[in-house]
Amino acid sequence: MKPGTASAPSPRLLDQVREQIRYRHYSLSTEKTYLHWIKFFIRWHGRGGVMLHPRDMGAPEVQAFLSMLASERKVSASTHNQALSAVLFLYREVLGIKLPWLDDIGRPQQKRRIPSVLTKDEVAGLLAQMDGITALLAKLLYGTGMRLMEGMRLRVKDVDFDRQVIVVREAKGGKDRVVILPRALLPALRRQISVARQQWEADREAGRGGVETPHALEAKYPQVGKSWGWFWVFPSPTLSIDPRSAVERRHHLFEERLQRALKKAVPLAGIIKPVSVHTLRHSFATHLLQAGTDIRTVQELLGHSDVSTTMIYTHVLKVAAGGTASPLDALVALN
Repeated sequence: MKPGTASAPSPRLLDQVREQIRYRHYSLSTEKTYLHWIKFFIRWHGRGGVMLHPRDMGAPEVQAFLSMLASERKVSASTHNQALSAVLFLYREVLGIKLPWLDDIGRPQQKRRIPSVLTKDEVAGLLAQMDGITALLAKLLYGTGMRLMEGMRLRVKDVDFDRQVIVVREAKGGKDRVVILPRALLPALRRQISVARQQWEADREAGRGGVETPHALEAKYPQVGKSWGWFWVFPSPTLSIDPRSAVERRHHLFEERLQRALKKAVPLAGIIKPVSVHTLRHSFATHLLQAGTDIRTVQELLGHSDVSTTMIYTHVLKVAAGGTASPLDALVALN
């Protein structure tokens, strides 16, 4: 390479990163995120014109990169941790470099924030401003406490109408759990599955490639992705190319569709609080605790590994309840 020029990271190195990520069955979003930060890390150190291979860099280079993100880019603690995880994955899993300095790099602590939670009336007003499939999805997430992608990736086989439960597969941390299927959603969800069935039959008649399934299962049963049970409850109306296999498949509904619909509904409902799709999950947990549900039950429904994570909602309840009287109120009462 000529002095004064900096090229992109080696395609071979990035291919090795992809290979290790896919070997561990990480999600496509994790793959994209790790590749982004690894390319950024290498290019940033090559900005002076000399492109170094990560193998020739060490603790000073990693620390300088992380310091730049914190001081110049002013990234959040979660983004900072994300970048660090990507770089550590590169060194440990791809390059096989086990150096002591890897363990000495500190991670910024994320500040514990009390989440934004809607009242029951606000949830009702928000849902009233939505319609169609996005309204059903919003009601499902609020009524079950599922995360956005857990709802989007819901499979037909995991909706149990007889027991009125939904099995959430491979949730955060790779765990499965069972959540409530609200009785109020039974008719609408049956209609949605009927619509999905029509789409599945049309795809089967057209000889299309089915849907994505877990890698190990697809390797053992190549036709499983074409079966009805594995079809999406919320299929996308259009086909797309699988970026990993290059096979044309039917993806589930894209999450941006619900996010846009919710963002539009918030001001229409007169809500001034910050609201995201995840706010529905926070509201689900808070409203269950308000109704007297045991915190361990709420923990299981949310899929939290540690009850301390669920305890944040007890702080929300304290704020909402306002049970402690202000001394100012006592003074006013005396006058």
